Amino acid sequence: MTKLRPDLQIIADNIAPGSRVLDIGCGDGALMAALRDQKGCDARGLEIDPANVARAVARGLSVVQGDADTDLGTYPEGSFDYAVLSQTLQTTHRPDMILAELLRIGKQAFVSFPNFAHWRVRMSLLLRGRMPVTRLIPQSWYDTPNIHHVTVDDFRALVEDGRFSQEGQWFLSGDKQMTRGMANLLAEHAVFLLRD
Repeated sequence: MTKLRPDLQIIADNIAPGSRVLDIGCGDGALMAALRDQKGCDARGLEIDPANVARAVARGLSVVQGDADTDLGTYPEGSFDYAVLSQTLQTTHRPDMILAELLRIGKQAFVSFPNFAHWRVRMSLLLRGRMPVTRLIPQSWYDTPNIHHVTVDDFRALVEDGRFSQEGQWFLSGDKQMTRGMANLLAEHAVFLLRD
């Protein structure tokens, strides 16, 4: 059994057994395989990278190639118990519309993203005057798929503006969960569970 990335493990731990799950930006299907094998979930995936689609399909997973920005409209309303968007929100053109689509397709939505307000990111900008390269943000500014630099507080405001409710919040410092206190400054990664 492959160990999941910490944000994916939080998501897997909080999805009910037997659920129908759509994993958008599913990568090689690691979360989907864990949900299928450990919780008996009917997990489907949407992935933009054809090499990742091939890897996921080779694992026996139901994954189609597609783009979150343009292809979510083809899914019927309420067709999944959960829609999952892990480390993909910051790469989409209209995160506000993506959230609305997630909660149209799924009864609940998990969203995880790197926190661009983490103190190391802030210090890199302050002291070096350059966009940082970190473990969670490994590409240089000119080579990154990240087109929106979202923070924990930015995401909370977006959720509030969209009138979605937060069912859960988890924050990671390194690979360990941390408390909510000062998450905008101290969390490297955030996971939210939303409901319409």
